[in-house]
Amino acid sequence: MGFKDALTDISRYRNAYIIALSASMGSIFFGWDTGLMGGILTLKSFQSYFGINNMSASAKANFNGNIVSIMQAGAFFGVLSTGWVSSRFGRKRSLIASGVIYIIGSLIQAIVGLGSDRVVALRLFYFSRFVAGSGVGMVSALAPSYISECMPKHIRGRCTGLVQFSDNIGMMLSFWVNYSASINIPDSDMQWRMPLIVQLVPGILFVLLMLPQPESPRWLVEKERYDEAAETLAYVVRTSVDDKSVLVTLDEIKADFIGKQRLSLFAQFRMMGESRQIVLRCLTPSITTFFQRWTGADAANYFSPQIFAALGITGTTSGLFATGFYGIVKVVAVGLTLVFAVDSWGRKMCLFVGALGQGLSLLWIAGFSAAHPQSTIVPGSYVSIVAVYLYGVFFCLGWGPLPWIVASEIAPNHLRAATLTVAICVNWLLSFTISRLTPVMLEKITYGTFLLFGVCCMIMAAWVYFFLPETKGYALEDIKYLFEKDVVVRSLEDSPGGRVFLGGRRATPVAEMRRMADVRGSSDAARKEDEESNESIEVADLQI
Repeated sequence: MGFKDALTDISRYRNAYIIALSASMGSIFFGWDTGLMGGILTLKSFQSYFGINNMSASAKANFNGNIVSIMQAGAFFGVLSTGWVSSRFGRKRSLIASGVIYIIGSLIQAIVGLGSDRVVALRLFYFSRFVAGSGVGMVSALAPSYISECMPKHIRGRCTGLVQFSDNIGMMLSFWVNYSASINIPDSDMQWRMPLIVQLVPGILFVLLMLPQPESPRWLVEKERYDEAAETLAYVVRTSVDDKSVLVTLDEIKADFIGKQRLSLFAQFRMMGESRQIVLRCLTPSITTFFQRWTGADAANYFSPQIFAALGITGTTSGLFATGFYGIVKVVAVGLTLVFAVDSWGRKMCLFVGALGQGLSLLWIAGFSAAHPQSTIVPGSYVSIVAVYLYGVFFCLGWGPLPWIVASEIAPNHLRAATLTVAICVNWLLSFTISRLTPVMLEKITYGTFLLFGVCCMIMAAWVYFFLPETKGYALEDIKYLFEKDVVVRSLEDSPGGRVFLGGRRATPVAEMRRMADVRGSSDAARKEDEESNESIEVADLQI
């Protein structure tokens, strides 16, 4: 898609983009916290206030791991609540609640130690990061689901990917706020409090932006509030409730929920094993979020100042500047990916190329760090610094935004709450573990840290190549056909050069499988009539 086409698309679907931007604002405070703590930990004022500068190297590594990972622990428990909360109260109200929880946690972080001694302040700091993490965990599970359920399939990948784009914007802004604090605020308590105060802003904006947005049409159908669902569908594509595209989409959502309304979360977990197709669709989101964490992104995001220092960029200010530039590179990369790649290259190609690029970058850094363990600058240091930036670019091309898109698309509609709850819990549990261990790994095994993540990236590339079908261009209600049969064959068909492994074997086209389902009476008659109409292409573009 060219730039002009992208602008036309934005104008045509501007209501959809406003919804996506509002919901993805929640990921800005997720990214903000991610980038914030890594920089604050390097500030001498913060180290002095909590006595970190008097700790041994091992104790300091443990402290850094604890202060970072406590947020992931809170996020894990926040995610556990989203399945029931979002099913009971709706996606929109749950998102607003997550923003309020984050604001409360952030406010407490900013005022710890005022009126109390530093021992109490540290305990309160841990507690407040856990609370803020609960809000972050909730929004990380809810935002991709809410966006994918509201978007027309024509722009669903791009809009769901805004979650990662916003994450990177928040991270970049926090990098520069830390840098600004390090050079413009004297060495005092306010130097580290100021970035924590500023992180309230994205949380407040998120809550305000979500208030006027509509509820998810699929949640409304699940609750049998069909008129409201039709109004939301019409609003998203800027048409009337009687428009053919709205009626077709509403009928398809109804058909997908027949006999499945009001399933409790426990019932959803029980149904996750009801068929081979359902098992695959429920496992794949967890596999993608599992792999996302093993790219080493947490190591780069939280501890990038320390990584740059190990490669020869010394000094707090220099490290924060290099980290800030790293944030800019990632924002530009993920923005270009969402505009030009995710809905043209497809999900599979982005993930495959991203994994290969990340793996090669990390393997270079591992090899250089093994051959040159000193922090002095040599010619290879510059190549390694470039490799860090390339790693960020490839992460934003694939395993940054795409796992959230793939997970939200593949999860069965009637089991969405349970499936995404498991997937996001896996993500946050691993994020907690890796963030806790990364500073210790960087101290104990140094280059082995990058070697481990580099090998994992190569394994991810192989999994995508052989086992992940392309989901681009399919309505959510048609994703089930991709996992009905011949999953590996279909995956290889969608892979570059994959047909070499297949000989003459081919997977049954989705259109044919849908027609067969129609013949068996599993699809609404209205769909057959629409497929025969001259307006079928336009209707398909507007379907959600």
